[in-house]
Amino acid sequence: MRRARRLFGLAGLALAVGPADAGSVWVASQQGARASRIERPDGAPAAEVAVAPSPAVVAAGPGGRLYLSHPDGRAITVIAADGPTLQWPVPGQPFGLAADPGWRFLYVGDWSGNRVLRLSAETVAAAAEVAVGPDPAGLTLGANGRLYVAEREGRSVGVVDTARMVRIAGIPVGDGPFALAHDPVRDRVYVANVRSNDLTVIDAGALKPVATLPVGASPYGVAVSPDGRRVVVTNQHAGTVSIVDADTLTVAATVPVGRYPEGVAILEGLAYVANWFSDDVSVVDLAARTETGRIPVPEGPRTLVAAQTAPVSAEAGG
Repeated sequence: MRRARRLFGLAGLALAVGPADAGSVWVASQQGARASRIERPDGAPAAEVAVAPSPAVVAAGPGGRLYLSHPDGRAITVIAADGPTLQWPVPGQPFGLAADPGWRFLYVGDWSGNRVLRLSAETVAAAAEVAVGPDPAGLTLGANGRLYVAEREGRSVGVVDTARMVRIAGIPVGDGPFALAHDPVRDRVYVANVRSNDLTVIDAGALKPVATLPVGASPYGVAVSPDGRRVVVTNQHAGTVSIVDADTLTVAATVPVGRYPEGVAILEGLAYVANWFSDDVSVVDLAARTETGRIPVPEGPRTLVAAQTAPVSAEAGG
């Protein structure tokens, strides 16, 4: 059965953020209102945590902490490593998330407010904000304190100097930029453009696009391997992922996965892909370029993050 979209129309929930060299993958299921921890590529989730309705994006924080955004609920869920799971009100409609490497701040895209909020990673209190382009979707942090914002209706990626909380540039990309991933090895930003069915490659140092690659229909998620050699793009309408060779900037393989693949995270040579309509996570071996299995998860998995293992805590409270 085809599932109704909530609130966002074309803007599906398919981001991959956080460290790629951690020990487990967390999956946020929208309809199931669960966060599930995957520790093995060949087994069921090791744990599940009940959260508030309609979680959108999940991000990793300090000490195993997780953050989940709830645009409809105007709130963020915090799954603490050593305490209860709490829900905190946030101004606007929180969507995209990115936590800084020092774990001081959490950056939150306000979908309807065309701004990015800087929150305390510890207390989730708002500390600063900056205006960005229309419908900010994916967020990713790069070098030199720069935050990159997919401005979906602006056909651009905004660049924010987080030290000053000022938008310093807008980089033209394809139609409907939605998901972003930063490669620290080459200092590139990869941008999945959902309407133009392509991937924009940005030279983050020069702040300009250097290539555009055709991928599959409706690319919604993107992730980069820790060594920077492979980029994985989920193609929602095609039911595939594109594996891009970062050296040649060509599509090396197209791999069938589940129905409506959206979020993607890479861990230990494997890509984990959230299949929204299949209620499972595909496991793709990047060296063999094949799907090796699927892991059933609660209904509507849409976004993932590779993160430190956090213990299961109490259900979401107020």
